[in-house]
Amino acid sequence: MTRCRLCGSAALTSVVDLGATPPCESFLAADQLDLPEPAYPLHLRVCTDCWLAQIPPLITPEETFTQYAYFSSYSTSWVEHARAFVADAVRRLDLGADAFVVEVASNDGYLLRHVVDRGMRCLGIEPSVNVGATARDAGVPTLTAFLDPATGSDVRAEHGPADLVVANNVYAHIPDVVGFTRGLRALVADDGWVSIEVQHLLTLIEENQYDTIYHEHFQYYTVASAIRALASGGLALVDVELLPTHGGSVRLWARPAEVAGEPTRRVTDVLDREKAAGLQELSGYTEFSSRVAKVRRDLLRFLVEAAERGETVVGYGAPGKGNTLLNHCGIRPDLLPYTVDRNPYKHGRYTPGTRIPILPPEQIAADRPDYVLVLPWNLRAELVEQLSFVHAWGGRLVFPIPELSIVEVKA
Repeated sequence: MTRCRLCGSAALTSVVDLGATPPCESFLAADQLDLPEPAYPLHLRVCTDCWLAQIPPLITPEETFTQYAYFSSYSTSWVEHARAFVADAVRRLDLGADAFVVEVASNDGYLLRHVVDRGMRCLGIEPSVNVGATARDAGVPTLTAFLDPATGSDVRAEHGPADLVVANNVYAHIPDVVGFTRGLRALVADDGWVSIEVQHLLTLIEENQYDTIYHEHFQYYTVASAIRALASGGLALVDVELLPTHGGSVRLWARPAEVAGEPTRRVTDVLDREKAAGLQELSGYTEFSSRVAKVRRDLLRFLVEAAERGETVVGYGAPGKGNTLLNHCGIRPDLLPYTVDRNPYKHGRYTPGTRIPILPPEQIAADRPDYVLVLPWNLRAELVEQLSFVHAWGGRLVFPIPELSIVEVKA
């Protein structure tokens, strides 16, 4: 990487180098285990001119998202988060029965189904063929496409401008951030709203959430860098909300620049927090790499010592972030014999790089392990409840991020 993808500057400075790993969603079938597996550098840098943190665009969205292993509806807390968002947006924006809502990267219809339930017109734009088909089967109108300015213009011409455009957990996934933002502007009405949720670089840095760095996430935003990105497509930030999702996210409320007006006090407050954390100068990034190394050492020490004591540790979940963690730590089936996942698509497959088998969740109760390593640590409250049954045999949960913690659950 020689140039910032947002501002074009060559002033890129290393934040953390995680080595080379396979794409995090490239789960392996059994007949692929003896085949070569490509790995790509995973090196986060920050632009010291616009302060956008980014990794090189070594894989294309088409390679990742044409067939996708992630289905949002398998997380009950995420579906509830979407329901609450739709209810809040309807109140906040005074959306009536004739409103038109578009979601970009709409996945399996986890959010728009709540719009459909309200009798409102909507459209999902989802590039993954298999996931989009699931949404259509659930009654959510879905276009199979990537968003760019041409797609945005075509949708607007066919369906009309959108009163609300939602882009949750996709703004980091597109290497052409300028073209994608222009696509959002093409979709939204001249007096409409855009709502974007994306992980907040502030919490990623402060809480060692380095496993959310993976090849699907091309850039990592502060509110300050998001303002620059939105402006590249003719949008302006109006308000911001700090959310607990994904370990700490921001919801960006934006409008066409011509009608946006002055941002709220909440925008100023978050910008002040980012500045105080040193994220608009190199001081905020210099210690991150050493803190990442400590997470690796602590987790490996725990797994090795558990093995030497004859205790069993298995995994729960097979999220993309888990594959960054497993590969960076060099964890193999000798330390983690399997992980489980609620998504049947992943059953019988293996984690990329580390080749750990993925089994149905019922395997945990059958084997009664001493410890369960929770890979989607950001769903802590939900999973402590889901895994309360391990209390029956004295099992404990292990959360690796932001620092290693062992939890004794209660029935």
